[in-house]
Amino acid sequence: MDRRQFFRKAASAGLGATAATALAAPALAQQAPKITWRMTSSFPKALDTIFGGAEDIASRVAAATDGNFVIQPFAAGEIVPGLEAADAVGAGTVEMCHTCSYYYAAKDPTFAIGTAIPFGLNARLTNAWFYQGDGNTLLNAFYARHNLYGMIAGNTGAQMGGWFRKEINTVDDLKGVKMRIAGLAGKVLEKLGALPQQIAGGDIYPALEQGKIDAAEWIGPYDDHKLGFYKVAKYYYYPAFWEGGASIHAFVNLARWNELPKAYQAVLQDACAFANTNMMAKYDLKNPVAIKQIVSEGTVLKPFSQDILDACFKAATDVFTGICASNADFKKIYEDQMAFRKEAYLWMQLSEYTYDTFMMIQQRGGKL
Repeated sequence: MDRRQFFRKAASAGLGATAATALAAPALAQQAPKITWRMTSSFPKALDTIFGGAEDIASRVAAATDGNFVIQPFAAGEIVPGLEAADAVGAGTVEMCHTCSYYYAAKDPTFAIGTAIPFGLNARLTNAWFYQGDGNTLLNAFYARHNLYGMIAGNTGAQMGGWFRKEINTVDDLKGVKMRIAGLAGKVLEKLGALPQQIAGGDIYPALEQGKIDAAEWIGPYDDHKLGFYKVAKYYYYPAFWEGGASIHAFVNLARWNELPKAYQAVLQDACAFANTNMMAKYDLKNPVAIKQIVSEGTVLKPFSQDILDACFKAATDVFTGICASNADFKKIYEDQMAFRKEAYLWMQLSEYTYDTFMMIQQRGGKL
C-alpha cells in the first residue's frame, strides 16, 4: 500500500468515527435528559434530620446523574401546606414530595400502614417488610389509585410517647385530653376518651403553648428539643406504641414516574434507600445526647403504665377489626404485615432482644 492510499483509508476511517460520535450524542442525550423536578416536604427546614431526608435524595440524584436530573426540595408551606404534600403530587401540582403516608389516613386508613400503625413493626422489621416482604408491592398497588408511586425514604425508629401538661397515670386520665397525634393512633386514643388533633409539625408548639391542645407527640428527643416542647409541657412519656418504626415516604406522581428513564428510576430508588438509612443513623446519634439535655432542663420522663398499654393494645385491635370489615385494601395489607410481625418477633426475642437486654443491664451497671 502506497502512502496516498494509506492516508485516504485513514481519513475515511476518521470520518466514520466522527459520524459515529455525532450519532451517539443524541442517543446519550435521550438516555440522560435534563430534568428538573420540585419536591415539596411536609417538614420544616429547621429539622435537619427529617427534612434532611429530602436533601439527601436531591444531592444523591444530582451526583449520580452528573447534574442532569435535578430535584429541588421545598419546606412545608413553601409550595403547599405540609399535610397536603401527597395530594399536590397526585394532582400533578408538583412532581414529588417527602412526607408521611399516614397523614392521608382520613382519605383512606390504608395510607396509615405506609408509615406505622399502633403496635406494628420496629424500624428494622419495617425495612424487612418493605424491601424483602410484600410491603412495597402491596402499598404501591394501592398508591397507584391515587396517582402515586411510593418509596420509603426515612425512618425515625421507635418514637417517644409525647408531651403532656399533666401526668397520665391511669386510662381514665386520658379522657378529655386534646392531643396532637397522627395516623390511626388517634382512633385508638379516641376509644379511650382522648380527643385527637392532626396538626403539622411546625404548628404544634403554638397550639401547645396557647392551650389549644393538652398534649402532643412528634418524634423524639432531638427534634422535640429543637421545637421547644419542653418549655410548654413538663411530662415526657414513652414509648410511642403507635410508631415503633415510622417510615417516611417519597411519593412521585405516577405518570411522571413512568416517564422517567429506567436509569433515573434506579438512581432515585437508590437515593431514597440512602435517605432511609441515613435518617435512622442521624436519630440514633443525636437522640442520646438530646434526651440528657431535655432532662437537665427540668423535663420529667415517665413510661406509660402497663394498664394504659394493655388498654391501648385492645383498643387498637378493635379499631383494626372494624376497618378490616369495611375496607378490603386495608385488610389485605394489614393481614400481610401482621403475618410477618407474628413470625419476625419470634426471631427478635432470640436475637436483638436478648442481646440488647444484656447490654442495657451492663449500661445501667456502669460497665459500658
